[in-house]
Amino acid sequence: MPDMSHAFYATGRRKQAIARVWMSPGSGQVTINDRTLDDYFGRATSRMVVRQPLELTETVGRYDIFVNVCGGGLAGQADAIRHGISRGLCRINETFRPTLKKAGYLTRDARIKERKKYGQPGARKRFQYSKR
Repeated sequence: MPDMSHAFYATGRRKQAIARVWMSPGSGQVTINDRTLDDYFGRATSRMVVRQPLELTETVGRYDIFVNVCGGGLAGQADAIRHGISRGLCRINETFRPTLKKAGYLTRDARIKERKKYGQPGARKRFQYSKR
């Protein structure tokens, strides 16, 4: 982990994924689990999701971002990182808050997997009904 003495820390969450994000003034380098953004996310949509808050606040290339993310799948991790970056930007400059809030990047997406109920094979699925 690089020198983070002047870094801003934020946590982002989505589904089972948790992203710990450190942001410090720099050249715009994004490091996720010691890998580059392009190396970590194969899909262009996931890379776009991570960059969204920076593009919205016009801060692309101003901050070095170091992310430690675990849990969930790649799509959930990308959303968790977006949430963490958005929270970090609010820590850096409070004037970004209304813009990020309007875009919905500060809202923790509460949708999670529904639990399996007893007496049935899944959360909603029922065992097959047979009259005889």
